[in-house]
Amino acid sequence: MATKTKASAKKSSGSGEYGMEESKLMKLFEDSLKDIYWAEKALTKALPKMAKKASSEELIEALESHLGETEGQIQKLEQVFEAIGKKPVAKKCEAMEGLIKEAEEIMKDTDDGAMRDAGIIAAAQKVEHYEIATYGTLRTFAEILGMNDAASILEEILDEEKAADEKLTEIAVNTINVQAAAEVEDDE
Repeated sequence: MATKTKASAKKSSGSGEYGMEESKLMKLFEDSLKDIYWAEKALTKALPKMAKKASSEELIEALESHLGETEGQIQKLEQVFEAIGKKPVAKKCEAMEGLIKEAEEIMKDTDDGAMRDAGIIAAAQKVEHYEIATYGTLRTFAEILGMNDAASILEEILDEEKAADEKLTEIAVNTINVQAAAEVEDDE
């Protein structure tokens, strides 16, 4: 009986079980939004370092292009915050921090050339896959919560991340990985 009373109280408390003010999903949405906002800002510092360490002109161009996109994504995330009536706030994203740290280690531990480029692509694709998962989830949450404007913006970002991942795959498969496979280990 207590459970039924609790459920009845929830439904009669104004905005309902799925109302934005009381929704646990809304809280998770906001926390995830703050997380990816921090992550995108961190990437604006990491991508130039990756581009500087890359040797392939095509890879450098892709990383620099994605930097511009990332800066635009930060602005789009600020629009999402505005659409849900919240101030843009960043919350440290442990996952992205780890992915960036891993990329830095790869760049430090590999010799200049195709091998380092292959490592940079591998690290960048891990970042892209994390972002694709995050933006897909955020878009779905926004749709469920009835925040169509936010969902639309998040879908745009998701499409950009998927395109960046495809571009990195293309560069890796068509040139970098083949060149890296041909390189011989020096410490023999």
